Parts: sequence; C-alpha cells; structure tokens
Amino acid sequence: MTELDGVRASATALGPWPGTDPAEATRIIRGELGDPHLPFLPELPDRGVGSDAAGRTGSLLVDLALDVQPHGWRLVDRPGKDARRASSALSTDINILADVAGAEDVSASEFKIQLLGPMSLAASLHLHSGERALLDYGARRDIAESLAAGVGGHLARIAAAVPGVRLVVQLDEPEIASVMAGTIPTASGYRTLRSISGEEVTGAWKVVIDALKSAGVVETVVSVPEIEAPIERILAAGADGVAVPLKALTTRQWEQLAAAVEDGKRVWAGALSTTDPRAQLPRTAEVIESIWKPWRQLGLPAAGLAGLRVTPSTGLADFTPSTAKDVLKKLTHVADGLDQLAQG
Repeated sequence: MTELDGVRASATALGPWPGTDPAEATRIIRGELGDPHLPFLPELPDRGVGSDAAGRTGSLLVDLALDVQPHGWRLVDRPGKDARRASSALSTDINILADVAGAEDVSASEFKIQLLGPMSLAASLHLHSGERALLDYGARRDIAESLAAGVGGHLARIAAAVPGVRLVVQLDEPEIASVMAGTIPTASGYRTLRSISGEEVTGAWKVVIDALKSAGVVETVVSVPEIEAPIERILAAGADGVAVPLKALTTRQWEQLAAAVEDGKRVWAGALSTTDPRAQLPRTAEVIESIWKPWRQLGLPAAGLAGLRVTPSTGLADFTPSTAKDVLKKLTHVADGLDQLAQG
C-alpha cells in the first residue's frame, strides 16, 4: 500500500451533468470538489448532438472523420457539421474551465476528464454500410489507435486551462459486457455481432492507456458496469484502477477488487445509488457501511479506505443542477467518513 501513503479518500462523479450551461456546471463542481476531492470536466448531453459521449470523444479522433446519420454517428471521409459542433462545444467547455479556474483563490491539485473507451466507441460508431464499427477488426484497431493519437492534444489543452494540475482520466466502457458477450445487435436486428475476445479488449485499452501515460496523466481508471465487470482485464491493460458500481458486485468481483487494492491499485466505488433521481439520498452512514462491511469481510485493512474514490452509481444528467450538487456534497461527506475509519 505504499503507493497510497498520504492519500485521503476522495469524491468525484462520473461526468454526465444536468442542464445546458457549462459555466454553471463547472462552478458547482469546482465549488463542491476542492482538495482532496476530484473535480471534472462536465458532460452536458442535454445540449444535444455533439455533447453525447460518442460525439464528444469521437471529436478527438485523428484521421477518422465523423458525421451523424439517421442511425447515429458514422465514419465518413470528411467531418460533418455535427462533428464540428462537437469540437466547438468541447472547446467552449475548456475555455470556460480556464475562466472559472483562473478566478479561484485556491485551485484543486487534480482534475479529471472522461473519454468513451475504444470498445464502447467502436460499438457506438457506424461504418459506411450502416453496421457498427465493432463488426470489423480493422475498424476496431483504427479507432483505438486514432483515439490514442488524439488524447495528447486534448490533454495539453486541459493542462493549459488549469496550469500545474495533475490530470486523471476515466475511460468509460458502458457497453463492455455486451461487447465481450456478443449480444450487441446488428443493423438489421436479426442477429448479434460476434463477441470480442478478452485479449483484444485488453490490447485496445493498453494502446490508449499507454498514450495517456505518455501524455503525463497521473491516474487512469476504466469505468464499467457491475455486470460481468472485467476487473482483471482492466488491470492487465495497465490501468491504475477500476470504477464500478458496488450494489450488485459478486463475491468473486469483490475478491478481485481486494486483490487490486493489495497491489496498490485504486478502486472508484460507485457506492451512492443514483438510479432514481427522484429518490431521497441515503444517509451518509448507510453509504459508508455499504463499503466498510464487505471491506472488513475481505480482511482488508481499514487504512486502505484512504485510497478509495467514491462516486455515484450513474451519471447525473437526469438530476437537476441543485440535486446533482447535493449528490456531490453527500459524496464528500462519505469520503470524510471513510477517512475517519482509515485513521482508526
């Protein structure tokens, strides 16, 4: 656990945020998530096409152009107006980040961005034929390599907006269980695409993670749903940790997380259920206990709780800005409670 010496439990969120005002979102996030917590660049899908996860990450691809067709984002010869819209929205968000961060008396020491991982990106993009790019090995390879080529410039722009900050990247793979199980439907809907091997998935992640490390990122985690979460694959690819909802984890998955913690990796614990935006948030003590109970049962030391980051179980786009702010506040209280347990 020496890698985590001096680290405090921290809070962050997964990226999607309500509303259409990036300035308001950035101010709320940075206001609630000061050190030791992890502020992030919000994604505002309510802004429409280009602010969705696929369009936002797709705008970073090098030598691969996108446009929106009736069935979704498609690989094309030249970028279309929707791709330009995605790039413009992202540039606006980074400019606003620079303005908000520049006006702060004390800046956070770390900052997070989210990217759609190469497997889910390939499942979200379509070929000229209308089929998903996931169908074609060459397309899958090109997308991973193109994303790896594009992250450096993006990170340089973020670093310029918040000088001196340590950059953290969350690679989102919401489709990974379906990708590896072969349950994603073809364009016709009459059959499903073939499953992608674990070896190829690991290799694609490694290409992107290596590029992120070369660009100076201090921590990269892969965020996955709890269903069939490929924890060992994520760590084999060189990720620094795993982000996963906790509620439905199996005993085997908890054991894999325990092994990761013992190996000095980070766990981003999706401990606060946010599947129903209308539900009242649970008590802080309940959320802490949902982490502490399995942690104790696995025989992990209390001191290791200081290495956790706590997150909501989902993105917050379906909340209101005020309730999303309440979620961040709750998470910081949970992190404080974990710190107290860690200190005995």
